[in-house]
Amino acid sequence: MADGTVLDREEYIEQVYLFRNLRERLASNMAAQEILERIHEELLSTTRLPLAVQFLATEMKHTGLLASGFARLPHYFTPYQTFLVRQAEDEKRRFDMTMALLVLEREAEFRANHPPSPANRPGLFVYQFEVISRNRLSYDDGLRSMAADPYYDADWRAYLELVRRQVGLVDFTDLVYLRSELYVTEQCRLNPDYVPPAPPIFGEKEGKIAKANRGRDPLFLFAALQRQLGYPEVPRPRPRDDWTFKLEALHTKLRELEARLKLLEGETRGQIDLIKQLGKPELLRDLGDKDD
Repeated sequence: MADGTVLDREEYIEQVYLFRNLRERLASNMAAQEILERIHEELLSTTRLPLAVQFLATEMKHTGLLASGFARLPHYFTPYQTFLVRQAEDEKRRFDMTMALLVLEREAEFRANHPPSPANRPGLFVYQFEVISRNRLSYDDGLRSMAADPYYDADWRAYLELVRRQVGLVDFTDLVYLRSELYVTEQCRLNPDYVPPAPPIFGEKEGKIAKANRGRDPLFLFAALQRQLGYPEVPRPRPRDDWTFKLEALHTKLRELEARLKLLEGETRGQIDLIKQLGKPELLRDLGDKDD
C-alpha cells in the first residue's frame, strides 16, 4: 500500500479488534507495551497490522509513547488517528487513552463498512468533528489531520480548510447547510441562473436537518443526524457509577460528618472555640479589632 491511500477493508476489521482489546486489557491494568508485544500474534497475518503493532511495541520501548509510533507509520495509520492518540497522551487534557481507543474502534468500524464515496464522507466528517467538539480537543490540529486523510477527496480537503478557518466564527449548522444540495436547490428556485461558488458536498437530507437546527447547539445537529441518517455515534464519557466509587464517596461523607460532630461536641462541653477552629468571620474580625 502506497503512502496516502485508503486501506483494505480487512485492515480496518483488524484495527477494530486491536483497539477494542487494547482498551479492555488496559482497563485490567496490563501495560500497553506488554499488550502490544503479545497481541500481534492474534491478528490476521495476511494484513499489515501485525507488523505495524510490532513496530509500535518497539517504539514504545524507546519513547514510552504510542503516538510517536503512529506518527512514524503515516502509510498505515491516518493523521487523525495519530492526533487522537497524541491528545490522549497529553496530561493537560481530560481525554484519556480509554476514550481515544473507543473512538478509534468505532471509527475503524465505520471505515470497514463505508468505503470512500460522496455518500459516506459526510458521516466520517461529522463523527470526527463531534469527537473534537465533545472532548474539547484542538480544532486547528484536528481539522488539519482530517484534511490529510486520504478518505477525503479534493473538494472535501478544501472544505475542511474552510471549516478550520471559520470554526468559532460561523455556526457549524450553517457550515453544513450552506454546502448542501438543499441550499443549492433553494437558491435555484429564487434565481434560475444561480451557480454555487463551490460544489455541494452534503445531501438534501443533511441540509434539511442542518436548516432545522440553525442557531441551536451543534450537539442537537449531531444527535439528529445520528437518529435520522444513521451517522456513527460518538462515545461519551460516563460518570463512575460502580459500587467502589459509591463506597468511597460514602466514606468521605462519613469522615466529614465525624469531624463536624467532634467540633460540635467540643463546643458543647466548652473544650473548643468554634471561631478559632473555623476561622473568625471578617465581620467579627473587624469588630474584634475595634474592641482592641
